[in-house]
Amino acid sequence: MKELVIISGKGGTGKTTITAAFAALAKDKVLADTDVDAPDLHLLLAPKIKHEESFKGGHYAIIDKEKCIQCGECRELCRFDAISEEFEIDPIDCEGCGVCVHFCPEEAIVFPQRTCGKWFISDSRFGPLVHAQLDIAQENSGLLATLVRQQAKIIAQEKGYDLIIVDGPPGIGCPVIATITGASVVMIVTEPTPSGLHDLERVWQLAFKHFGIPCLACINKFDLNLPMTQKIEEFCPKNNIILTGKIPFDPKVTQALVNGKTLIEYQTFTAPIVAQMWEKVYKFLYED
Repeated sequence: MKELVIISGKGGTGKTTITAAFAALAKDKVLADTDVDAPDLHLLLAPKIKHEESFKGGHYAIIDKEKCIQCGECRELCRFDAISEEFEIDPIDCEGCGVCVHFCPEEAIVFPQRTCGKWFISDSRFGPLVHAQLDIAQENSGLLATLVRQQAKIIAQEKGYDLIIVDGPPGIGCPVIATITGASVVMIVTEPTPSGLHDLERVWQLAFKHFGIPCLACINKFDLNLPMTQKIEEFCPKNNIILTGKIPFDPKVTQALVNGKTLIEYQTFTAPIVAQMWEKVYKFLYED
């Protein structure tokens, strides 16, 4: 089974737009969105939810007032200052470390699991989609991203599909690490700016140098800054990154998104360029 993960060094580079376009072009695949903090692939694909389930990750502490003798041990040990003078625990400040639970002499602190969000299995016009939404200010995004990938693989096996296309999160943090670990190939969407080149290098260092995952790349809106585009073009071959294509700025792409369509469906003038990119990606996945 092949797993293509599309990521970027920061948000707003066009990662989801490219993912949706590939979804329109690819056959027999499962789609996944592991950007669980701010998912948006479902906004474009308008899927119908078939299965919804709560996601539990981590714990939080609650003081049982009937058992508590207010000895103050928990307040002294809590390095997050989450326990008030009235011996109530602020669920926002509590990091779920469990120190207070372990050292409470009266065993007066319970430690239930925290409900952090929801995950979904949906049907889209381009096939099955697994996606999720982390609740506001909740953590464990890496764990939820892993769960989304696992569910996508289960569906692919059940349907006999051999391809998963993942719309990954931006950056190089925990959810990105959880998304790319064990992937077949990573495709980095960048843009012709100094920060675009910098972020491309950061993601490449994580994916290729640290995890040894092959890297592809594309430059979105390349014609807005040709000198920077040239620098990115020079950077890629020197660092074993295969540049699959350069996408020009196209105002109709925004029109397509506003109308809930991919750039392929909307027949923008960039559609043939992205289709050629997909052919290169497919060849890399299955022929190289």
